Amino acid sequence: MKKILLAAFCGAFLTLSLHAQTYVLDKTIALPGDAGYDYLSIDKVNHRLYVSHGTTVNVIDLQTEQPIGVIADMKGVHGIAIDNKANRGFISDGRANAVVAFDLKTLKIIATIPVEAKGPDAIMYDPFSDRVFTFNGESNNSSVVDPNTLKQVGTVALGGGPEFAVSNGKGLIYNNLEDKSSLNIIDSKTLKVIKNYPLAPCGGPTGLALDEVNHRLFTVCRENKGMSVVDANNGKVIATLPIGAGVDAVAYDPETKLIFCSCGDGVTTIIKQQDADSYSVVQTLKTPVRAKTLALDDRTHKIYLSVAEFEPGTRKALPNTFKIMVYKHQ
Repeated sequence: MKKILLAAFCGAFLTLSLHAQTYVLDKTIALPGDAGYDYLSIDKVNHRLYVSHGTTVNVIDLQTEQPIGVIADMKGVHGIAIDNKANRGFISDGRANAVVAFDLKTLKIIATIPVEAKGPDAIMYDPFSDRVFTFNGESNNSSVVDPNTLKQVGTVALGGGPEFAVSNGKGLIYNNLEDKSSLNIIDSKTLKVIKNYPLAPCGGPTGLALDEVNHRLFTVCRENKGMSVVDANNGKVIATLPIGAGVDAVAYDPETKLIFCSCGDGVTTIIKQQDADSYSVVQTLKTPVRAKTLALDDRTHKIYLSVAEFEPGTRKALPNTFKIMVYKHQ
């Protein structure tokens, strides 16, 4: 009888746990404009969501979930990095081969910083070195910008086409090389790649997230439709889990131990971390087709995905359909 009761209790606990991890659509936030879209970024201090959108960045107040501003007049926005220490944000303007600095409080542009590279795409702020890094898809390198002097102060040769990057806050930056299916480790002080790890069976890695406590990297890969778990200490691929097609971004929630993989085929795959080396898919969340980038607010545990509706069989966005899809756990 005790075994039966224990089994029933375990089954009920598992059911409740899985239910608690179920994500559902909360709301949509309409945004103006019909251009393309790329990365999303969250300012955790000021509770704002920055949305890449053609030649502009839309800004949403996460406490009211309402649009509060636009940063405009760029040539081709990709990503947004946040430096709360300097009260500045930095936008990679890929078509201008530049980084655009703006004030986090007023959203006013401060400077346009030309970089010695082509196609700045992903962008991040590294608190350890107090530098901003762009990852330049057409130049196979990273441009390093001082957020205080607003000038380029260095270049990192990467040896391949870079995608997403994350910092461990202790002097190391991890960066996916999409064309090499490998992972770079960059010393953010010396501006050198100190290690490169192959990611097989991962092919075509894009998004990258970090579990700082367990030293695990989560890299999402288009070619094999998988998310690989990598030991950040030695580059060993510990596990690979199935996800949707056309993945772009991944986010890790350290409190709920959930990993979100947003895929262009109309799903966001949600994976549960049981421990550092054990993982399982717990939900295949239906999301709009081409909603392939996301941001996680780890304060509310909501995820935000940008998307537009398109003319059937084309890449032409329908007018006035651009929006942010908001999902929450129930």
